[in-house]
Amino acid sequence: MNREQSPPEGEGTAPIVVHRAAGTGGRRVSIRARVAGLAHSDADLIEFLRRAGLPDAWELLDDPAWVDWQDGRPHDYGTG
Repeated sequence: MNREQSPPEGEGTAPIVVHRAAGTGGRRVSIRARVAGLAHSDADLIEFLRRAGLPDAWELLDDPAWVDWQDGRPHDYGTG
């Protein structure tokens, strides 16, 4: 997946899923149905996306075509 690549059309799901907050804090992140890791901040999420080939991913975080924030507010990692 690279920056120039568009999110999938017609599939009904974003390629990046930020799952609900874990009981101990942090949110599991999946990229194209593969677990990327446990994010405790936007910086962690951006690092996972960079490793997946999206070096300038900040602009994608609030785009629902790219990121599905499940069961919680965007940018809230349950750490506070």
